[in-house]
Amino acid sequence: MTRQNRDRTAPAEPIDLVKLHKTDYSKAKKPRILTPTPGRYLAIDGTGGPGSDSFQHAIEALYGIVYTIKMGQKSPDRPDFRVSKLEALYWGKTKTGDFSRLPKEQWNWKMLIRVPEFVVDANLDAAVATLTAKSKGGPSLADVSVETLDEGSCVQQLHVGPYDTVGTTIESMRAHAASGGHAFAGTYHEIYFSDPRRVAPERLQTLVRIPIAS
Repeated sequence: MTRQNRDRTAPAEPIDLVKLHKTDYSKAKKPRILTPTPGRYLAIDGTGGPGSDSFQHAIEALYGIVYTIKMGQKSPDRPDFRVSKLEALYWGKTKTGDFSRLPKEQWNWKMLIRVPEFVVDANLDAAVATLTAKSKGGPSLADVSVETLDEGSCVQQLHVGPYDTVGTTIESMRAHAASGGHAFAGTYHEIYFSDPRRVAPERLQTLVRIPIAS
């Protein structure tokens, strides 16, 4: 291959984890049983209702770090990736059970962004150092970790509409699980396909996933 031909070689497509694991992120409007692929995530824990200061700071920290890691991959010999959807686990006093009846300030959560397997603690540490050096640091940055999530068998369904109407979708999922002899047995999980700042509440798309057991 000549140098001219090498120069014309198109760069590799960025890794798209949503497309790569399309079954895990299928936006089916009817409940289904699946076993999601274990994934690596940037993660941060906290307490308080969605929209609280701690919640917003956690999201800002995740996005700041993931985009810094991504920009660090801008080299011909390093694989690039698309930033994945924002995800969240929610629970109350225990990791299972109905937390929705608790006051929102008592909700526990883990905010997540899925990343490729090559993202490790060293990438995270470098991103935190870069952001801190640019005076974009904050208390939430130090709370971000790299974690693996393996949920096992789950029931999943797309919820379309405001977040506060998701109860109807959960009941649909519960009935579907029960019809197969299963019950909810894990931490409630949401995957956000819509930005509430840009999409009307009635059009929001949220993928709901809950682990099950027989």
